[in-house]
Order: sequence, then structure tokens, then C-alpha cells
Amino acid sequence: MHGPLNGVLVVDLSRALAGPHATMMLGDLGARVIKVEAPGRGDDTRGWGPPFAGDESTYFLSANRNKESITLDLKDDADRDVVLRLIERADVLVENFRTGVLDRLGLGLDLLRERNPRLVVLSITGFGHDGPEGGRAGYDQIAQGEAGLMSLTGSGPEDPQRVGVPIGDLLAGMYGAYGVVAALHERSATGVGCIVRTSLLAAIVGVHAFQGTRYTVADEVGVAQGNHHPSIAPYGLFRCADGAVQIAVGSEGLWERFSAAFELATDGLTTNADRVAHRDRLIAVIEAAFSGLTSAELLAKLADAGIPAGRVRSMDEVYTWDQTASQGLLIDVEHSTLGPLRLPGPPLRFFDGSRETTRGDHRPPPTLDEHGASIRAWLDE
Repeated sequence: MHGPLNGVLVVDLSRALAGPHATMMLGDLGARVIKVEAPGRGDDTRGWGPPFAGDESTYFLSANRNKESITLDLKDDADRDVVLRLIERADVLVENFRTGVLDRLGLGLDLLRERNPRLVVLSITGFGHDGPEGGRAGYDQIAQGEAGLMSLTGSGPEDPQRVGVPIGDLLAGMYGAYGVVAALHERSATGVGCIVRTSLLAAIVGVHAFQGTRYTVADEVGVAQGNHHPSIAPYGLFRCADGAVQIAVGSEGLWERFSAAFELATDGLTTNADRVAHRDRLIAVIEAAFSGLTSAELLAKLADAGIPAGRVRSMDEVYTWDQTASQGLLIDVEHSTLGPLRLPGPPLRFFDGSRETTRGDHRPPPTLDEHGASIRAWLDE
């Protein structure tokens, strides 16, 4: 295997999405990831569908490339011993059990660190490991609501909407992988591993960005307002003759070029603050100017004026777009039961001077217990 984490062994006790997304990211970077699954049923996401490809859930396929699978019953003494043997060799352990479950399974953190002082442990929960609601179960949509994201998403304040992907899970996985890499770097200096904790709540609050300081500094509560930016104008989705396009006029220089190109009436719309304050009038002025142009004509004219703009693509259009393929965002793997599969690829690329060193030898998502025998044989070597 290739990649900056080549030689790192990750034992993955997590299921569903936040933990598996973190371990998939580590696998994309070259780590060896051994996924421990419950006998008979495996990861919860193996049953999340339709759609299915053969007997495999496409949901599971989305989060488990570059992993090996072994089934172990954590309540069985012999299987738990196999887990401990894996952990003794591991660099990283990832788990997303509710607080206290590892202790009840006889896999408490004190024992794990005693067995392997160099072990980095990533632990992901719904709402945090402590605090008044620390033991609370967390699912993505519930966390999107509780962490304020749904109140900022939708056509208006009375129309809260979830993000179209499980963004809380995905962000928690991303923050978790980021924490693991930092902990591995620290271990290279100290020789001792540490415990990394994050949660769906923390991950979503961590990306509140300007909406967070809008409240903590300015005491303003942000609300959903559809497809237009709350602090920059014009920045959003605008109708034209055959649909809509998106534009981002993020500076006064861009506004001057944009308004000149479309001969807009700019009285009272000179500054960004003016345009935000009079957003409805601004939208009406712009859409009147766009009304006689098709989206293709409009995008060409915006490009000529140097205005950032784009289409709203459907998922099939994204995955058949040459630009997507050019960035390594599609990978081809050979699945043990499904045969050739095309999957979304990792979002990071690495270069050594002019030579790309990004991992290219990707593994397909494993079938349940596909590597159980080989992992046990490796442990017995």
C-alpha cells in the first residue's frame, strides 16, 4: 500500500457512519484498516437500503473502501481475546459506542492503554462523553436539529431542512481522522498514545463559522433564508429564461464588473451592506436582467465578465463530469462478489515535486468476514 499513513494499523470497532468515515479516510491515506463486525449481521449499514447491489448495501459501500473485515462477538471471551491481540499490534483504535459500553464489554480504556501504551484511541459520540447529556444516543438528523444546523437550512425560518447528506456523521468522522493524525504526530515525539474525542454535536458546532460569531459576538440569531447568503449580496441562486444559475459577487470590484456587464440600476445598492439590506429589490433587479438569457448564454456572459458562477448539477451530471474524473474523485475496484465497481474516490491528492504520490491501489469495501481467516492467520504468525 502507498500513502502517508502506510504502516499504520487501525482497528475499527465503529459502525454506521461517523467512525467508518474516519477509518475510511485513514485507509485512503495508506493505513491498514481492520473492521471488526458483529457475526451474522455486520455493520448496521449493511442493511440500510434499498438501493442494494446484489446483496450489498450501496450505503455500506460508500463508507468502507480500503478495509478488511473480520467478524467477532465482543461478548464472547475467545473473540474478545482476538480483539485484544489486534489492539496490541494496532496504532489506532476507533470506536463509537455510547459512553460506558467499552467498559461493560471488558475493553475499558485503562486496560487497552495498559496492553498498548502507544495506542491512539478515537472515540466518537452523539453529544459528547460528559456533561448533562453526555450519555445521549446520537443520530445524524437529530444532531443536525439539536446543533442548530437545520434552523439555518431551508427556504425560510418556518421551513427547517436537514442537509441532503448525513453531514453531522461525516464531519465527526473528518474531525476524528484529523485528531488521529495529530495524535500520531504527537506520539512520534512522546512515544505514548492519547485519547481523541469528538461528537456529532461538536463537529456541527465546529463548522458554524460566521453563523456562530454572528450570535456570540453580534447577538444575532441566524435563520434559514433559502439560497441567498445572509452576509454577502448578490451571492446565491438566480432565475433565468430556462432555469437558474448561481453567482458569487464577493467583492466590490466584482460588483462593479457585474453591474456594468448587465447594466444594472445600482441606486442605493452601492455597498455590500446596502445590497444585503435591500436584498429583495436586488434579486428583482438581477432576475429582470437575467430573464431574457438561457442558462448557457448567461454562464458564458458571466465568464466573460469574470464573475464566479455555476450550474446546479444533478448527481449523475457530477459523476459524468470530466472535471470530477480529473481530480481522482472516481475509483475503480474489483469487488469479491459484485465484480467491477466504480466508487466515489478520496478527496485528497499528494505530490512529491512533479510526481503524484496519492494512493492508487484502492481496496473494495469488504464482504462480511471476508478477511477473517487471513487476519487470524496473521495474528498467529
